Amino acid sequence: MLADLKELVVCESFSADHSAVARSAEVVGSQGARLLGAVPETIVIDGVTHLRWTFGTPRVLLVGHHDTVWPMGSLETHPWSVADGIARGPGVLDMKAGLVQMFHALASLPSPDGVCVLVNGDEEVGSPTSRELIEESARGCAAAFVLEASANAEGALKTARKGTSRYEVVVHGKAAHAGLEPEKGVNAAVEAAHQVLSIAGLAASMDRAAPSVLGVPTITPTLLSAGSTLNTVPALARVSVDVRVPTLAAQDLIDDLIRGLTARTHGARLRVLGGKKRPPMEPASSAGLFALASEIASELGQEPLRGIAVGGASDGNYTAGTGCPTLDGIGAVGSGAHADSEHVVVEWMAPRTRLLAQLIARTRR
Repeated sequence: MLADLKELVVCESFSADHSAVARSAEVVGSQGARLLGAVPETIVIDGVTHLRWTFGTPRVLLVGHHDTVWPMGSLETHPWSVADGIARGPGVLDMKAGLVQMFHALASLPSPDGVCVLVNGDEEVGSPTSRELIEESARGCAAAFVLEASANAEGALKTARKGTSRYEVVVHGKAAHAGLEPEKGVNAAVEAAHQVLSIAGLAASMDRAAPSVLGVPTITPTLLSAGSTLNTVPALARVSVDVRVPTLAAQDLIDDLIRGLTARTHGARLRVLGGKKRPPMEPASSAGLFALASEIASELGQEPLRGIAVGGASDGNYTAGTGCPTLDGIGAVGSGAHADSEHVVVEWMAPRTRLLAQLIARTRR
């Protein structure tokens, strides 16, 4: 498994470099073909290379990605190494070790029948070209297992993830000379300030509307811009908004609230761009699979499993959004994803592989 992990890590696969992602897909595809006995379907969408293996009529979907956040050349400063039971290298935790564990788990079974394996090449940038592929593959499956890294260094699984929405509130005003006749203008910057305060207050109003349903969403104004020159009343301003939600109900309600924003400045008008992105992976989606995983871990003599809800999103949001039961964080155990300290604890790799193998065997029946 370590030899296979090295093979994947030393083939850099920065998401923004489509040529590098294509080379990585060749390496991942070759490794998967060797272990699974079948060549994958190679799917290129808008220049991004994805891989899919389909064995019989799938009941189980295994989801992974081979792209990383690490720019090309990162191997020079973060070389592959294994020392004192720790494996290091760009993307080793997120999520090349997960791919190795996935291939070995499936290869350990008498047959891969009833399983679909999907490895996409753009997860780190939100899976824009692979979302439909993920959702298509998940529909009709009894379970999806996402090979993202565990939630913490103790191996906790990810049993819930917040959904995401992204908006841009565009404020249209009217330009005028700031010194000679400012009163003839409509100041888009002033209106944007009103909107920032309105947006920041939406979470509180939403909690009052449905406190028992929505959990704890976040609505955060982020990027701001306005104006064109120092002596002109701004005719245009923009406010970007980051939304994280624990439930579909919260996502829908916030969408209505954002789209219902109204201008406070006479003569100004608003236009709302963007919308809902990843649906939340709600706890109910993972409950049955987590219970099964806990039972299997006990049978294998492993430590009791723990499940954690996390704020970050993954492709598990998409599989859960189709109604497919989803368990995330079943991949490698370590810490430091996306950081200089990224690493995998080697001793966890085989136990996690055995756990996944049994999950596949019991859910594809």
